[in-house]
Amino acid sequence: MLVAPDAGRTVLATPGGERRVAAGTAVRTLALAVVVALGLVVLGATAALGAPVDPVPPTDPAAPDEPLVSINLDGSSAPSTSIVVLLGITLLAVAPSLLLMMTSFTKIFVVLALTRNALGLQGVPPNQVLAGLGLFLSIFIMAPVLGDVNSAAVQPYLDGGMTFTEALGAAEAPLRTFMLGQTREEDIALLTRAAELPNPASPDVVPMQTLIPAFMLSELRAAFIIGFVIFVPFLVIDLVVSAALMSMGMMMLPPVMVSLPFKILLFVLVDGWGLIVTSLVGSY
Repeated sequence: MLVAPDAGRTVLATPGGERRVAAGTAVRTLALAVVVALGLVVLGATAALGAPVDPVPPTDPAAPDEPLVSINLDGSSAPSTSIVVLLGITLLAVAPSLLLMMTSFTKIFVVLALTRNALGLQGVPPNQVLAGLGLFLSIFIMAPVLGDVNSAAVQPYLDGGMTFTEALGAAEAPLRTFMLGQTREEDIALLTRAAELPNPASPDVVPMQTLIPAFMLSELRAAFIIGFVIFVPFLVIDLVVSAALMSMGMMMLPPVMVSLPFKILLFVLVDGWGLIVTSLVGSY
């Protein structure tokens, strides 16, 4: 077997040896090329990072030539359907709070609950029935106010004649008029002193954050007055039944069990629910 010198080494002169020598040479050449390429990339990045550039001063914002207006695809400035849906969902989320704070619902529900307690009925009618009756009575009472809000704020906003802020201001006026008509000056003064605010020059300038709790206090006061008037005749029936049972020596018989049928009979004969609903609606 013949041998041949190659770069100071002795290599077997066989076909397989020649192939191994060629493969090793190709690998070394490829590795050398990769190292050279990496070096050029690193040197180029270093040269690019090493050349500082002066910062460019920011440009001043330019004022718009015209106010921003929401323009739909058809060219109208009315709010888009997505905005209306978003406002509707938001209104549904805060509707229970608005119903309790700015309508007649609180007064009606309290009066109906006191009537149930005066009759001695703990769970009849249930709260769901009382709340449903109070809701529809509130809608009946607030219908003129809601109509004014719709005509003065909602429809102009949907038609694009008002911005959202202007619509809120227009919708506040009918609600303010309604609440001021049911709120006592003493309650407004109480909340004004509690907030350490100066005395308003007129009721029309009372802020809403003062008017709303004052309105609720006035509604609760009126509801308890009506509840006291309702309790009096039923209390008389309880006293009469208790005295009768005491005189007959039936002290072990609860007077409530005996007086309850008489109270229900009296309430039905005088059309109690009709009188209460008529009084509540007439108080507004």
